[in-house]
Amino acid sequence: MTQATATPFPTPAVVTLTDVRAAAERIAPYVQRTPLEHANHLSATAGADVWLKLECFQLTGSFKLRGALNALLSLDGAARKRGVVTASAGNHGLGVARAAALTSLPAAVVVPETASAAKVDLLRESGCELLLHGADYDAAEAFAIDLATTRDATYISAYDHPAVVAGGGTIALEILETLPETDVLVVPAGGGGLISGVALAAKAIRPAVQVYGAQSTASPALHAALAAGHQVTVPIRDSLADGLAGNIAAGSITVELARQYVDRIILVDEAAIADAMRAVLEHEHILVEGSSAVTAAVLQTAQVDVTGQRVVLVLTGRNVAANVLRSVFRWM
Repeated sequence: MTQATATPFPTPAVVTLTDVRAAAERIAPYVQRTPLEHANHLSATAGADVWLKLECFQLTGSFKLRGALNALLSLDGAARKRGVVTASAGNHGLGVARAAALTSLPAAVVVPETASAAKVDLLRESGCELLLHGADYDAAEAFAIDLATTRDATYISAYDHPAVVAGGGTIALEILETLPETDVLVVPAGGGGLISGVALAAKAIRPAVQVYGAQSTASPALHAALAAGHQVTVPIRDSLADGLAGNIAAGSITVELARQYVDRIILVDEAAIADAMRAVLEHEHILVEGSSAVTAAVLQTAQVDVTGQRVVLVLTGRNVAANVLRSVFRWM
């Protein structure tokens, strides 16, 4: 996410429950309705009734297909002909590539040169135009925005796009249809697209629900923005949660949406993320990437008291590189 200067919260584009419901109808023929499973070990550990929303089993291996499809299916005829460009740490690019194939649109995906090898390999197999540029997500995003302008293509942000936000929010609809008395949602937070969509939809349906974001201490852009009251640039370090890394673009709609609808952003460090990846695999028998495991890390580090409550953790993706697997699971 591109570096942002300190600016007041922007006035966001309107994203409503109606938009989320329209997105759900629009993308339904193409996406999986992912399972919601009880987590026995995490329930016992937290003293709560913990459930896992398994978006890691979504097509392309992550939730990102929802927002990408909604964005591409919302394009008019002229925009479809021009094609799309996006920047991604990997999973959003995979979502755009699949959505482009399903809708017969040309798509270019820019990822940083340091992107996860597993995600880069999947992108190479996807049929999209793949470009590796820059040392981090911020550089890749800036390049992709310029490329879209040069090509007169439509830029589809991984987070700063009303249709992407609404697409992510469809996860909340599925959760609350199955568990309408959910008390707490814990959602990964990067640029804020997913958590904004989930939070606004969830609170429109069930105002009492608490929505917590989980973010790495290595890349705390949304946490810092909400704490400061405005967008700020933060240092970005390497993280197991690579899909959440980067700064937030200036003027992003997600900061104000998160301010309105998200109760708190909770930071977890790399050791906690690794512990959570191991725990989810060992006890729940599910392999997730670090960007997904941050939600379990919030419970395991007991930074929020959920005793006796019904809690849903959104597990967003499973695309883990082999070298990360060897590193994280070496003691198991």
